[in-house]
Amino acid sequence: MIKLPSGIDIHNLIYDLRTISWEASEVLLFYSKILKDSDFKSNILENENIEDPVTTADLKVNELIIKGINDKYKKIDWEILSEENVKVSLSNCNIDTDWIWVLDPLDGTKDFIQGTGNYAMHLALNYKKRPYLGIVLIPEKNELWIADGKEVWCERRDGSIIKPKKFKNKSLQEMILVTSKNHRNETLKNLIQKIHFREIRVMGSIGCKIASLLRGESDIYICLSLPGKSAPKDWDFAAPEAILKAAGGAITNIDYELLSYGQSGFEQGGILIASNNSKNHEALCLEIKEIIKKDGIYPL
Repeated sequence: MIKLPSGIDIHNLIYDLRTISWEASEVLLFYSKILKDSDFKSNILENENIEDPVTTADLKVNELIIKGINDKYKKIDWEILSEENVKVSLSNCNIDTDWIWVLDPLDGTKDFIQGTGNYAMHLALNYKKRPYLGIVLIPEKNELWIADGKEVWCERRDGSIIKPKKFKNKSLQEMILVTSKNHRNETLKNLIQKIHFREIRVMGSIGCKIASLLRGESDIYICLSLPGKSAPKDWDFAAPEAILKAAGGAITNIDYELLSYGQSGFEQGGILIASNNSKNHEALCLEIKEIIKKDGIYPL
């Protein structure tokens, strides 16, 4: 059984994370409203990188979360790995410590800018490079998904609770696939066409996609990164994995291997598969792998 660092009570920790997360929600909704007014959009864009944009909202939430954790827990032996901080410097973060927070203050920045509502804040507490606690905040849906290491639930701002759906075994052809809106490629499109899913839904933010699995709106998510090209990072997957695993789902690579965090570049490359039923997950990976081999879709 995993024990939290000395002096940490899980109930108090979840309470504090809940408070900080709803504060982050207010910040994100504030800037989301500004973005809907084109006259002010340029005022909150912090760079001109179309492929990897940064907004004032990213930076404000990043500061809020890190300050909230550091102020409340001053002498705890853990580190904070943040997407925004890594872009500046990694020198102040010991990634080999047992306990490390993994933060993406705004997952789905492109969708945030585009006004689709499919953006989220991810915060995970990893233990020995595996997600343990997880927070996925989806402001536009008034949803705060919380995994405490044992179970997962979703809270509304008013405190009402939503539980994940109960999931049944399904064949690939019976499944609804959720896939990326802004990071698709021809290889992934080809694979999707070969499988013949019952339905395909497109959205941004990995957190939003995993939450759709928990709501029962979709059944499976496939992420495919081409060799030598950009790939999702630890902060994209850590918190979503924590909530999905606690709900009885799974995220692995195509070979049914657990994701490995804290690797060089923090990349989660190759073919990753998330499904809402861990009992059927290995069989799904094998079937998809056989389709890829048969049609030579991707170098395995």
